[in-house]
Amino acid sequence: MLQPMHDHVVQHVAASSKIAVIAQARVFESIRAIGRDAWNKCFPDEVEDYDCLLAIEEAGISGFAFRYVTVMENGQLLAAMPAFLTDYQLDTTLEEGRLRQILRHVRRAFPRFLTLKLACLGSPCTENGVAGFHPNVLERRKADLFSQLLRGFEHYAKTNDCSLIGIKDVPEPATQTYGGVFADHAFAGIPGLPTAWLNIDFDAIDTYMARLSSGTRKDMRRKMKSFDKIRVEKRTDFGTMLPEVMALYHDTRNRSEWQFEELTSDYFAGILRQMQGRSFCTFYYADDQLLAANLLVHDGNTLIDKFFCMNSAEGRAYNLYYLSWFTNLRHCLDHGIKRYQSGQAYYENKIRLGSQLTRNTMYFKHRNPVIQWALRLASPLFAADETLRDGA
Repeated sequence: MLQPMHDHVVQHVAASSKIAVIAQARVFESIRAIGRDAWNKCFPDEVEDYDCLLAIEEAGISGFAFRYVTVMENGQLLAAMPAFLTDYQLDTTLEEGRLRQILRHVRRAFPRFLTLKLACLGSPCTENGVAGFHPNVLERRKADLFSQLLRGFEHYAKTNDCSLIGIKDVPEPATQTYGGVFADHAFAGIPGLPTAWLNIDFDAIDTYMARLSSGTRKDMRRKMKSFDKIRVEKRTDFGTMLPEVMALYHDTRNRSEWQFEELTSDYFAGILRQMQGRSFCTFYYADDQLLAANLLVHDGNTLIDKFFCMNSAEGRAYNLYYLSWFTNLRHCLDHGIKRYQSGQAYYENKIRLGSQLTRNTMYFKHRNPVIQWALRLASPLFAADETLRDGA
């Protein structure tokens, strides 16, 4: 029997002539309370499964409290989704410019300006926000279970004084399937950052290169000459290199326009430790100097690029971003992996290199209907997705 970490329960009773089946929405404070087998049964095709979420939970990421929302029936886990609580600055995804500069000045005098207590389904550190269902759950019942999961989470958010409720990075297929549920619960949606991915349906790098434009092909062959000057090393632990990796991470993060969570050394080490056999880090050296590190996770079918961090002053001269791209493609070919998921941002390069994009939507709902109306009106300013707005 799963034991919840608090006493919040939302029940739904489906009565028949013989028995009453009671489905309960419960929120847990640790994924350990749910268990690996129960969680992973609901997410059989997710690379970022129980072990990944446990590493995130135990990483000590400042400002985030992680939660796990479930629907259980007679002690069995039927539906689940990770979640988190945090203070959210509404201008997090606002483009750099005059408006954002003004808001920074205002926040110096009023630190809580445009900052709301957020309860959000999904994880700040995973690729998508998707609900998982036990394999015995019939398709026709999933929408009802997802609705109950949302209802339970909304009640939990209210009891924890969270004025804003969100659902992070819902991929387009899930939006199409559960659009009616989002509407029924009065959630509004804005474009999030899309996910870039590439099918590994070629048998060699040369075959892949032949699909690129002649200009891109010529440019990539020139860039790949940098392999002659770079030593590439794959490792399943950081050893003594973790401080150097974190320095590269902070250098890369400080260059980013959007900053949400700040990862920790325990996150990087925890991913490799918890996801043994399904994670590794690739190091790129010039002589003995570490210039870049690339953290990746996989399930034997999909390879996900979690974070590429680079010495900005010296790494670009060696075309390290492109070297990492081809290193990851070779890894896929060598290990029979069929999909390379290169994540969010840098879309121009990824499209140029053959990637496709899947839209993601961020859903939000403020408990105050007047503020919700105002947020809906202003939401285009805060949309993260610039790439797909024009239907690209």
